[in-house]
Amino acid sequence: MTDTTSPRRPRPDRAYLDNGGGARWHPLARTAFLQAIDDGWADPRRLHTEGRRAAALLDGAREGVASVLGARTEEIRFTPSHTASLHGAVAQVARARRRHGSDVVVGAVERAALLHAAEHVTAPHGGARTVVPVDRVGRVDADAFDAALTDGVGLAALQHANGEVGTLQPLEAVHGAARARGIPLVVDAGASIGHAPVPTAWDVLAADPADWGAPAGTGVLAVRQRTRTVPVGPEDPEPWAPGGVSVPAAFAAAVALEAVTQDLAAQDARRRALIEHVREAVAAIPDVEVVGDPTERLPHVATFSFLYVDGEALLTELDRAGFAVGSGSACTASSLEPSHVLAAMGVLTHGNVRLALDRSTTEQDVESFLQVLPGAVERVRAALGVEGL
Repeated sequence: MTDTTSPRRPRPDRAYLDNGGGARWHPLARTAFLQAIDDGWADPRRLHTEGRRAAALLDGAREGVASVLGARTEEIRFTPSHTASLHGAVAQVARARRRHGSDVVVGAVERAALLHAAEHVTAPHGGARTVVPVDRVGRVDADAFDAALTDGVGLAALQHANGEVGTLQPLEAVHGAARARGIPLVVDAGASIGHAPVPTAWDVLAADPADWGAPAGTGVLAVRQRTRTVPVGPEDPEPWAPGGVSVPAAFAAAVALEAVTQDLAAQDARRRALIEHVREAVAAIPDVEVVGDPTERLPHVATFSFLYVDGEALLTELDRAGFAVGSGSACTASSLEPSHVLAAMGVLTHGNVRLALDRSTTEQDVESFLQVLPGAVERVRAALGVEGL
């Protein structure tokens, strides 16, 4: 019988189960990064030998990313971060589309960065941000999104999949409706690229290298040639990344993306089986809600919320036991506000735990976590005086 009163793990080492948006570096990413430090340290805009060598690495990175995303090399931009990609995409497309309309249509469970960007570009110009609601698994209704694409809409945005609960969105249907009206669709694929097949239904696509095991400090943005953008802010030779990009980070991002794409199918099956096991095991714990679509989802994300549990206290308890996990609750970001994603879904917003498994996560990591979790929940409930309800 498992001892659920002890916070100790069966294994002495820690398990990192919070890989969404900040995964452990892929081994080839580390190798590529070090190579680019040695060979690509110079400014790629310079004309000397060192500069041209750095430029060749940067061009190779663009080609590698383009081949995976199904884009042309000239459609690929590197940015300082995924947030910068989303901010820049919304701002530049909105400015280019202003004479067509100042309104923006978004899904209710988009990242806060995108929701804030949409509000930022509409408010000063008398536009409106229309938020399309989602169902209890976190999926927008394609017909409702279609109905929101009225005259005066300059752009629309919909994520490929939700990184908090894993649910895939109806991109094909929404993109078709937007194209029929000549409205560009910005797609946030930051949670899915490297984990799921690359979507083809997009006009602007943002991807997050840190999510697939590449260094933080760079973002990827693909802009179809048919999609017009206008730079915002002061003039700069690199309007998407003022001052230039990190050649080592971009090169490592491309190498890691190509590597994870090669074993995508095998990793999908392995991690999907682990996640299904987690969802089934967690559902047996009293007063828990396992959220997100059970089948049409990312293969590596599981999210669940416990009644009568403080989320921050539970994450701290699990950390003491040797498990690093995430939470849909923003309380871990120095805010007591609940997750806007869970709130939009109408599900339990507190006592939330999110797992995001990477390629190094083992079956033993998952089994050990599932042994420790019930006891951690019991201890947090006991501290609140609500055990045995």
